[in-house]
Order: sequence, then structure tokens, then C-alpha cells
Amino acid sequence: MSKVGPAPVAAPPAVGARVGRRRGVELALIVLAVLLSVYGYCAVGLARTGSVPPGAAGYGAGLGVLALCAHVAVRIRAPYADPLPLPIAVLLNGLGLVLIYRLDLETPHDRAAPAQLVWSTLGVALFIAVVLVLRDHRVLQRYSYVCVVAALALLALPILFPAVNGARIWVRIAGFSIQPGEFAKVLLAVFFAAYLAANRNALAYTGRRLWRMQFPTGRVLGPIVAIWLLSVGVLVLERDLGTSLLFFGLFVVLLYVATGRTGWIAVGVLLAVGGAYAVGQVEPHVAGRIDDWLRPFATIDAGRGPNQLAQSLFAFAAGGVTGTGLGLGHSVLIGFAVKSDFVLATAGEELGLAGLAAIVLLYGVLVERGYRAGLALREPFGRLLAVGLASLLALQVFVIAGGVTGLIPLTGMAMPFLAQGGSSVVTNWAIVALLIRVSDSARGQYDGREAP
Repeated sequence: MSKVGPAPVAAPPAVGARVGRRRGVELALIVLAVLLSVYGYCAVGLARTGSVPPGAAGYGAGLGVLALCAHVAVRIRAPYADPLPLPIAVLLNGLGLVLIYRLDLETPHDRAAPAQLVWSTLGVALFIAVVLVLRDHRVLQRYSYVCVVAALALLALPILFPAVNGARIWVRIAGFSIQPGEFAKVLLAVFFAAYLAANRNALAYTGRRLWRMQFPTGRVLGPIVAIWLLSVGVLVLERDLGTSLLFFGLFVVLLYVATGRTGWIAVGVLLAVGGAYAVGQVEPHVAGRIDDWLRPFATIDAGRGPNQLAQSLFAFAAGGVTGTGLGLGHSVLIGFAVKSDFVLATAGEELGLAGLAAIVLLYGVLVERGYRAGLALREPFGRLLAVGLASLLALQVFVIAGGVTGLIPLTGMAMPFLAQGGSSVVTNWAIVALLIRVSDSARGQYDGREAP
């Protein structure tokens, strides 16, 4: 595999130079994020009933208190952290609550916003716990094998429970449900980062050459490939193909970052295409989604009415550039997955192309800040961990946005922070907390602290 050198980057500040903490900037952005979320909540009420919702003050106060507690934790334990990830997470989470509340008005028998607010509270609590307890991200490297064992156990657990909508990805006990795969992805990111950091030289400079490509030895590459195959195999059995694709993308991205060999990208694309074709041939559930993707309006032609993907495309088209306005769309026609898989369609219809572009840019900035924090570190584990966690967010956004817009087949995943899903929102808050911790180490090393 061909190898390319790293792209030139600007020289970092010298150790001992003053680096601004910028906690005031973070606080100002958090206030703005809360105000925008409350404005969206009020706009929904005004559009639907002509008056401000009676719970607007409570919603704003609750979101503001959660954001303020998270900010205080960062100010105390991570004073050098990047000031952008936390306000972006608050704004996306707040907007997600607004969209779910708006859809609840169309489905009074199925109200999801109160439960989502509880899960968001748990997510912020986990964020605070990670920031306060985890003083150094390098501690996680010691528990890499514990993480991978826990991840595989979490992935296998749903096999013991009944399938939901054709997939075994949920654990339901006494009315309480979680999606273990959401937590497993963070644990696998820690393991992949730790293993590749310890073996990056062997992966990059040893092995056999076949034509113009050099492959690492089986002794070095074998363990991580075995773990990846086990995790993906379990997910295929559970028909959770979206998370399978997510893990595969994470595996390929971290291999590329660890070795610097661009050939891993080409190999990953070929394997992804081949694997998708093979699964589509043997799995009817996947074959049906591919057929819907290739012919989204076939059910209309057959007289059965539009399917979910067709309704999603209609919603985006109805939104135009500026949108119909919050509370004035008809995306609820999409059906049972409108608050989860297709929540982005509601945003596209009611906020328009402009609002949708702003949401995508928020995700883009969050991912970019994760990459920036990782590349600023001198030690490989933190670099790979930050890149892996940021890549999880980037891949998830791409897979979901691509699915609901018809770019790729649907995979059935939750949009980070926006979509209904307790496990997802809690996990994403944990990812932001880890990125905060890494960015604090990256920026703090130039202010006279011990470099990681």
C-alpha cells in the first residue's frame, strides 16, 4: 500500500506560552444555544396554537441548568478545553427536543419528548462524571482489553431478546429499553485506538509486499481483525447493519491514521461494496431496503402509496430553501420512524435547505474540533482516540443523512442528539466529554503543563 507523508500543519505554540482558556466564550455560546432552543420551542407553539407553550419557561430553565452544570464541570476540571464542542452539543440536543416535541403534537398517543428530556439529563450527568473523574485520557489505554470484552458482551446481549422491526438491537425489560450497541461503539473505539497505538510501527513497516502493496503480518493484524469480525458478525446476525457499517468505517479510518497508508482506504471501500452486495443477496430485509433505494417511488406506481423514503423525499422537497416553518410541515406522514430514523426530514421540511445546511455545519465543526484536538497531541493513543470518536460522529451523520435523502440505502440509525433514542443521546454526550478531555490535554500541554 502506498504511503504518503502527513500534511503540513502550522507550528504549535511553544511549551510555556500562554494559551487562552476561553471559558467565557464557551459560556456565551451556551447561552446563545439555550436561547435558540427556547425560541424554536416557542415557535412551534405559536405555529400550532397561536400562543407560547405553557412549558416554555420550564424547558428553557431545565436546558439552561443542565448546560450550566456541564460548563462548570469543564471550567473546574478541563479549563483549557476547546470552547466549541459543549455549546454545539447543547444546541443540537435542544433542537432535537424541539423537533420531537413538535412531532409529539401530531401523535398525542405517543409522546416521546418527556422521555428524551430524561435521557438528555442522564447524558449530561454522564458528561459531567467523565469530565470530573477522568483526569487523564491515557488511563483508558490500560483498560483496552476490558473495553473490548465489555463491548462484545453488549453487542451479543440483544440476541437473547425478541426482534423489533426486524432487528435484534434492543434490550427490553419491564418497559425499559436500551440499545447496547450504542455504548459498545465507544468501547471499541478505545480498544482500536489502544491496540493501533501500541502496534502502529509494526503495522506500517513490517509484513509482506504483494505487487505494490505491503500487508502487515498476521501476528500483528490478526487480533484486531478477529475482534472486528466478531463484532460485525454479531451485528449481522442481529440485522443491525447500520452499526456494522459504522464499526467497519471506524476500523478502516483508524488503520489509515495509524499507518499513514492510503491503500487502506481503497481496501475498505472495496470490502464495503463487496460485503454490502453479499449481504443484500442473502438477507431479504437488506434486499428490500436496497430495492426501496433504487426505486423509491415504486410503491406509488403500484398503487400502494408512498413508502417512508418517498415521504422523506417529499418532505425535503416541500421545505425548499427556507422551510415551511417550525410546526407547519407534514413529515409525520412518514410513519413510525419519523422521530428516530427520519427526524432529519422534519428539519429539512420545516427549516428548509438553509436550516439543514446549518445543522450539517454544526456537525462538521464538532467533528473538525475533535480532529484538531487529536492532531495537536504528541502521544498516539490520544490522537487515535480523538480521531476515532470524531469519526464515529461523522460516519453516523453521513450514513443517516445519506439514507433519508436517498444517497445510500437506509440503515436504521439515530441522528446524533437530534433523534429520539435514549441510548444514543447518552452515548453521544460521553463522546463529547472524551473529546473535551482530549482537547484539554492538547491545549494545556502548551501552557506549561506536562505534555501527554
